[in-house]
Amino acid sequence: MLKTFVTAAALTASLLTSAAYAQAAKDTLTIDLPNDAATLDPHLQWDTDSYSVYRNIFDNLITRDTSGAIVPQIAKAWKYTSDTVIEFDIRDDVTFQDGSKLTADDVAYSINRIIDPKLKSAQLSQFDQIVKAEATSPTSVKVTTKSPYPALLAQLVKLSIVPKAYVEKVGAQEFNQKPMGSGPYKLVQWQKGVQTELQANDHYWRVKPAIQHVIFRAVPDVSTRIADLRTGKADLIRELPADQAISLKSETGVQILSVPTERVGYMYINAEAGATKDVRVRQAIAYAIDTPGLIEALLQGYGAPVNVLGAQPVFGYTDKVVGYKYDPDKAKDLIKEAGAEGAKIEFLTSPAYDRALVEAIQQMLNDVGLNTEIVSLDQATFLKRRQGDAANAGSVALGRWSCACQDADGIIFPLFRTGSSWAKYSNPEFDKLVDSARSTLDKDRRLADYEKAYEILRTDVPGIGLYQAYSVYGASSHLKWQPTANEAMFVTDMSWQQ
Repeated sequence: MLKTFVTAAALTASLLTSAAYAQAAKDTLTIDLPNDAATLDPHLQWDTDSYSVYRNIFDNLITRDTSGAIVPQIAKAWKYTSDTVIEFDIRDDVTFQDGSKLTADDVAYSINRIIDPKLKSAQLSQFDQIVKAEATSPTSVKVTTKSPYPALLAQLVKLSIVPKAYVEKVGAQEFNQKPMGSGPYKLVQWQKGVQTELQANDHYWRVKPAIQHVIFRAVPDVSTRIADLRTGKADLIRELPADQAISLKSETGVQILSVPTERVGYMYINAEAGATKDVRVRQAIAYAIDTPGLIEALLQGYGAPVNVLGAQPVFGYTDKVVGYKYDPDKAKDLIKEAGAEGAKIEFLTSPAYDRALVEAIQQMLNDVGLNTEIVSLDQATFLKRRQGDAANAGSVALGRWSCACQDADGIIFPLFRTGSSWAKYSNPEFDKLVDSARSTLDKDRRLADYEKAYEILRTDVPGIGLYQAYSVYGASSHLKWQPTANEAMFVTDMSWQQ
C-alpha cells in the first residue's frame, strides 16, 4: 500500500511547518470522499464519488475547459455532415496504460458499449439518442443519432474512452475491478469500502502529473472527514456542510473551496408505490417543505433557491413556472383529504447527503401528519434502490443531480421520462414534450417544450426542485486547486504550494 514518507510520530503539530508539510506530502494526495466508488467502470454508474475517481483513470472524447466551453480531448476536431451525423477526428498519439495504441475503434466501441441496453448503464438515457458509432478510419469516427439531437456534444463531454481489446479480453466484471484507460493515473489497488489508490501515468500524453500518488478514502462520517483534514490525515475532503465550512474558515492550515454549480438539490417523490402514489400526498409534501428556511438555516450562502428542477446555467431552465410556497396548513388538508394521516414515508438517504437537511425535512413532513422514517444506506445500495423497481425505491429521497451537460435534457429526461431507471413516474404528455425537445435544433421550440414539461412536473410532483447546489470542499492550505462548476475532480489540475 502506498504511504506518505512521514511516520505518525513525526507528523505532529510542533514539527508540521508549512515548508516541511509541502515537502513531505508532495508525493501523495489523500482525498476523503463520503462514499467509496460504486464502480470504476466509467460506463456504469454516474455518481460523484465514482467519477471523482475514475475520471482520473480515463480520458474523455471531449471535455470542458475551466470556463465551461466544450473543447477537444481524445477528439481533436469534429463537424456535422448532416443534422443527424457528426464526424470526429481522433488523436493518433495516445496510448493506453498498457502501451497499446488508442484508435478510432476504441472510441466507436466505447460509444456503442454505453448505448447497449445489455450493459444496463445508469447513463443510458443520456446517450440513447445515438443510433451507432462507426470507425471510418484509424483516426475517424462517425456518430449517427435518431434525430437532430441538440445536447449531443454536451452529453459526449462525459464519455470516457475504454480499450476495446482489454475489455473484451477480461470481461465486464474484471474490467470494473481492474480498470485500465489512457488517463493521467492508473489503478494501484481498490479496497472496496475502504479506499482506492492511484499512481501517476508517467507516459500520459497531455501533461506530467504534479502529484505522483493519490488515495481516495471512503469516509462516510462528516465529522471524521473534518478531523482528518484538521490533523493532516486528509488533504482534501468533499461534501462539507455549510455550517462546518463557515466554522473552518478561520482555522490555520485549512482553506474552504466552493463554487456554484449546475447541480440542483431536489427531492424525489415516488409516484408509483406507497402513500406517495396519491398526487395529493405528493403535493402535500411540496407544501410542507420550507425551502427558503432550509437554505437560510442550513446552506448559509452555499445555495440558491430554484422553482423547478434545474439551475440558471442549464438550457431549458425557466423561472416562469411557479414553485410551491411553504403552506403546512394546506399540506395537512391534502393529507386528510387523501386519508393519509400517519402514512409511512420511507426517506432513503446516504452519507452523500447532509444529515441535518434530511432530518429537517423529516420533521417538516411529520409536522403535517406523515410518519417519516429515515433509512440510511451506503451510496452503492442507495443508488441500486433508487434505480430499481418502484416498490423498493423508497417514498422520498434527496438528490443533488448534475448531468454535466448544462441542458434540461440531461436532468428532467433521465429523472422522469417513462422507462428511465431513475423514474418512478409516467406521464405520456410529459414524455411527448421531452422527446420533442431533444429531437430538434430549434432553440425556441425546445424552450417552449421544456416550459410545458416543467408545468406538468409541478402538477404531478414526482420531484421538487429545492436549490442550486454549491460544491464545498475543505482543503489543506498547501493544496493549490480551483474547483469548477462541473465538479470535475481532476488531480492533474492540483499541485502543492508553500
